[in-house]
Amino acid sequence: MSVPASLSTATPPLRVYVSRDASSLALGAEATARAIDTVARGRGIAIELVRTGSRGLLWLEPLVEVEVAAGGTATRVGYGPVAAADVAGLFDAGLARAAAHPLRVGAIESLDWFARQDRLCFARVGTTDPLSVADYVAHGGYRGLRNALAMAPADIVQAVTDSGLRGRGGAAFPTGIKWKTVLDAAVPQPSARGPQAAKYIVCNADEGDSGTFSDRMLMEGDPLGLVEGMTIAAVAVGATQGYIYLRSEYPHARRALEAAIANAHAAGWLGADIRGSGRRFDLEVRLGAGAYICGEETSLLESLEGRRGQVRFKPPLPAIKGLFGRPTIVNNVITFASVPLILERGAAYYRDYGIGRSRGTLPIQLAGNLKRTGLVEKAFGVTLRELLYDYGGGSYSGRPIRAVQVGGPLGAYLPESQFDTPLDYEAFAAIGAMLGHGGIVAFDDRVDMFEQARYAMEFCAAESCGKCTPCRIGSTRGIEVLDRLRAGVDRAAQFTLLEDLCETMRHGSLCALGGLTPDPVASALKHFREDFG
Repeated sequence: MSVPASLSTATPPLRVYVSRDASSLALGAEATARAIDTVARGRGIAIELVRTGSRGLLWLEPLVEVEVAAGGTATRVGYGPVAAADVAGLFDAGLARAAAHPLRVGAIESLDWFARQDRLCFARVGTTDPLSVADYVAHGGYRGLRNALAMAPADIVQAVTDSGLRGRGGAAFPTGIKWKTVLDAAVPQPSARGPQAAKYIVCNADEGDSGTFSDRMLMEGDPLGLVEGMTIAAVAVGATQGYIYLRSEYPHARRALEAAIANAHAAGWLGADIRGSGRRFDLEVRLGAGAYICGEETSLLESLEGRRGQVRFKPPLPAIKGLFGRPTIVNNVITFASVPLILERGAAYYRDYGIGRSRGTLPIQLAGNLKRTGLVEKAFGVTLRELLYDYGGGSYSGRPIRAVQVGGPLGAYLPESQFDTPLDYEAFAAIGAMLGHGGIVAFDDRVDMFEQARYAMEFCAAESCGKCTPCRIGSTRGIEVLDRLRAGVDRAAQFTLLEDLCETMRHGSLCALGGLTPDPVASALKHFREDFG
């Protein structure tokens, strides 16, 4: 935002940061930003208003940060939540000096909630101008790609493999193995189907799980991190074209991504000759049509090719025969965005975070009945209890937390007795649960777990692509069985039938939609059977 000459002084303009993240906008950040600009100009204060991503402290949004000099260094002091009506009072109190005020929370990095995190993937989110290539580079951006351009493709893939990075979209498949499969895949002869790229890079940004928003926050707050990660993948396997398949409900992310891609092209980080390396990579955004099933990678590819989103039979795997029949890497946003740091600092640096076979960090989304909802990035190994109470602050209602659902609408419901389970793929599998995309939704002791179980079947029935019988018909029969159970009709027979139905769906469904729907039902039955009457 430019400053009129009449406001220019020898003193640098006051730099104020306000988030443009969708969650912040929903809470009034745009009105707050306008009020800051209006009040500052009305008082003759030169101001530079920087719009950023969200720091993840959603209970403090709209969060306003002001940059002040302290001991020769610039420090950002936060105030929140700041409504438009609060702005004049902030200036009266001395916002330019980061003076005391009831809304003052202090330097965000110094808050215990923030300082105890392991911000690797989200290091820049909330700190930089998301669309500025210069800002991105100044904060460590493109160092990973620079290193990758000087490496052999097989060495890039080996670095990703050695890091222990696993897919952050839910399946947790080792990323390096998938990339090596695409690197080694034979390229088929040109055909009449689609663009004639040899291989493709596809980002699954169809974030549709309940309680998840890390992909959106990354795309809105650090889109160039995703762009760089996808470019490194392209250099690693010899792909020349990439697509970001974005859910249509994310208009702010779309604008941020398209602007970031254009800026990366203009700066030479995308296009026919990436920074004079002779490597080519082009990237485009494609919108989904609101189908949850297109979060499954083969349905996504069908949709990208212009057909109805339905699950493909496997094999062949997308890594062998993916988009337009070509070898294709399909990873989600957080997976790609984790790659630049690995190439910048080395596989060992990333692998040093985490436990067991779960290496690195996971952006965890805290939602539901919690005092402090938002995004927490921690190394694997943190427990559910720590997240719910140390970070989430306990329930918003003040009542006991009875259950949490981890991993989206098809994740298992976990009781308080399992809150000490560490976030680790194998530890969760051992208790019949999954980490999924890292979304955690909390419920207090007023929740009806029967209704939550019924919703899982209802959700599957609504979102099934219809290709396989266990998912399409099983979910509908599941609703009917649960309704008879609630009505008290031959209860013993209904329990037996429900368990058999869940087994059929789990083992007979073509993809994870039908295969995972039994998990919330079975976990509710196991841990909260009293709610089934």
